[in-house]
Amino acid sequence: MNIFELYLDKIKSIIVNLSKERKIIIPETFNGINSEIPPTKFDCDISTNVAMVLSKLNKKSPMDLAEIISPVIKENDPLIQTITIVKPGFINIKFKPIFWSNFIKEIILNAKSFGINEKQKKLNYLVEFVSANPTGPLHVGHCRGAILGDVISNVLLFNNHKVTKEYYVNDYGNQIINFTKSVYFRIREVKFGEIFPNDNPDLYPGDYLIDFANNIINSNTDLNYDTYEDISEKLTALSIEQALLLIKRNLKSLGINHDSFVSEKKIVLNKEVESVVSFLETNNFVYKGKIKAPAGEDNKNWVEREQLLFKSTDFGDDKDRALQKSDGSWTYFASDVAYHKNKVDRKFDYLINILGADHAGYIKRISSSVDALSGTKNKLICKISQLVKLIKDNKPFKMSKRKGDYITVDDLIEEVGKDATRFIMLNRSSDVELDFDFDAVKDKSKENPLYYVQYCYARISSVFRHLDKDLNSDVKIDNYNFEYTEDEIKILKKISEWPKCIDTSSTKLEPHRIPIYLYELASEFHSYWNLGKQNPEKRFINDQKNISDSKLVFLKSISNVIKSGMNIVGVDTPEKM
Repeated sequence: MNIFELYLDKIKSIIVNLSKERKIIIPETFNGINSEIPPTKFDCDISTNVAMVLSKLNKKSPMDLAEIISPVIKENDPLIQTITIVKPGFINIKFKPIFWSNFIKEIILNAKSFGINEKQKKLNYLVEFVSANPTGPLHVGHCRGAILGDVISNVLLFNNHKVTKEYYVNDYGNQIINFTKSVYFRIREVKFGEIFPNDNPDLYPGDYLIDFANNIINSNTDLNYDTYEDISEKLTALSIEQALLLIKRNLKSLGINHDSFVSEKKIVLNKEVESVVSFLETNNFVYKGKIKAPAGEDNKNWVEREQLLFKSTDFGDDKDRALQKSDGSWTYFASDVAYHKNKVDRKFDYLINILGADHAGYIKRISSSVDALSGTKNKLICKISQLVKLIKDNKPFKMSKRKGDYITVDDLIEEVGKDATRFIMLNRSSDVELDFDFDAVKDKSKENPLYYVQYCYARISSVFRHLDKDLNSDVKIDNYNFEYTEDEIKILKKISEWPKCIDTSSTKLEPHRIPIYLYELASEFHSYWNLGKQNPEKRFINDQKNISDSKLVFLKSISNVIKSGMNIVGVDTPEKM
């Protein structure tokens, strides 16, 4: 039950009727008319801007138009207590207490569907995220994007969309050659006692390669490691297999499972790059030309060479992009275009890419290619996962993948746990940098948002446990005709915002709104709980060691939303803390 959508529909119906009575003029569409959460300074439950939107068309001030519309809204709804008009023309609606009794009945009886936008068209999404090079374990730099992609998928699934979670395996190119050579040298180190060439900057020096080496040696006793060239192809496959096993374990420890893994090497070997270039040529999206020196590049050192170029500027990019190098080999962009053609051909409604901060400049070119390949604008949606700054002992904690002294995902989870990692990484918008303070996420206070939300659920659980009731069972009440206090209605109003939170998180792909909402709901609950310390009437369990039906369903409604939200975020709701 989305009360904001419900009343928006009522308001639209009312202005249609007023139009038929020739009292107002309405536009062809109702775009811009909304029903929103009012500012806390106003004593009301819903606010609408309908008078402001219709003002210009009706050649009346918003305040005058609101005087015409607001009485009709009140006449048509016996659950409305008062309507006030606030400059510059907002219509603010306050409900009678009985409204909230009806509301809580609806959400208790429809607990599993509460929050889902049933009217929204259900779509098919492909969400590609993480896609780290298969050359070692995932580190903290991958962690935020991994959680962002997973929770975007979860909120879309909650809203009954179809979602495929995909990992693009970059198993082709020079980094894979260097990675395989690194594994080979580790094998020589393990098997023959040779010293690993740490002075070679192209190699991966991490100790995890020793584990890879041992696993490959033990599982492939027939391989001869005398000459790299003789086993390079076989060793590449084995090394990537080891890396992917480790990456999947890292992801699993974060609570993440992908539905599919797509190999770049397979796309290249299947001639999908040639196929997509042929498609672009047929549709006149490529040409032979020269690229000028990039901004900031020394023009004297830049050599203009004729290359095969994609007409990226036709789709809003600042310059055309090379598909082929001067030596005839394909660029990384070309294989990426082929991968996105592979995605387009699978007939998803939308493609979502979760990219790291260092890929922000890549968005326009790949979006342009998808526009060209699909013939549809904005089919590809790219979300940037900004940097995470690690703080430990009040000091920045740095990492470096090339040196091998970085913090892995497993290191982080061992330090603070999966729940804290997921919740805190998601607690700010993905397009701003995030400070991850090791000490703060372990704090058991209001300053730790995860603890505060989990403690809310645990407190509710303690009431049910004290009464030998099962919090996870359905509440069976015959009569929902309750009179809730202003303190309780304040929390019910927050619960009423849950469908709007889900809708915004889903349509805007902004899942950080969910932990923020849960923290706000938990804060309202804890404030109410603490009132019982001074006022026995506000305690959930009375002097007879019992609980009223009104408070039982009140608590149940809060716990349902907390549980639902935490499931989307992918963290636990412990019943004891």
